[in-house]
Amino acid sequence: MTVILVEIFYPDHEACSPSTDMTDPKFQARKLGELMCTVTELILWQPAASWVQERAHGSTLACRVGSGQATYHRFDPQRKQHQITYGLRMIQAKQQPDTATGWLSAREIHKRGYFEGELSTLNLLAHTCCHEFAHLLQHSAGHRYRGSVHNRYFYNILDELHESGGAGAVRQALAEHSQQLGMALSERSFELPDTRLQRAEWSVGDTVLFAHGLHEFQGEITRVNRKTCTVDGTGRFLGKRYRVPMQMLQRATQQGAATL
Repeated sequence: MTVILVEIFYPDHEACSPSTDMTDPKFQARKLGELMCTVTELILWQPAASWVQERAHGSTLACRVGSGQATYHRFDPQRKQHQITYGLRMIQAKQQPDTATGWLSAREIHKRGYFEGELSTLNLLAHTCCHEFAHLLQHSAGHRYRGSVHNRYFYNILDELHESGGAGAVRQALAEHSQQLGMALSERSFELPDTRLQRAEWSVGDTVLFAHGLHEFQGEITRVNRKTCTVDGTGRFLGKRYRVPMQMLQRATQQGAATL
């Protein structure tokens, strides 16, 4: 894969107004999500676009920032449009060690040695861009199957993105331009949370919220395991059971539960 390094410009009309609260976590997460979209489109999509379009003529890419945790790639065959969504709450979660390590991206960095196996906010968000773009390439190659998404074809692509320098270019762009935005992404390695303390936070009967696939779910903890909780769906999710990493769980307030 050929890597193109680009300079990203921020037009005056996108600058923050004096009344903007730069310390607001949601505002910061949204701006970082928009930066992830820009970097994905310029550094990952541009070099690969012709290859993708050879397989589906007229294909385009649209990146967006979603309001929840859900982060995913999907393809709209009618519009021939690849869509990548970066969840706002995912971006927030990957800035704290106790909520970052439950994500698949954290396990991939650690187990496969991406970015020398170091978990940090910068590495996690850069790898997230590569992970979702690898799904785009996997779909274009015809190797994404029902029930077999994170398969060997996917990881061959993801490995290549890291080995070719694509992931490093994404990381560099995110580091440089997040600093220009005044919200530099931390490169400091996380100290992994104590799982014993995490287990102490949860009890059977707790009502929780969590993201699964493209949706957010509500359920009740029926078992606290070593690193996960067994959660039975409640309300309109009744009848479903999940094993959810503790870092992905959020306590459901009565107001939050009513909105699902």
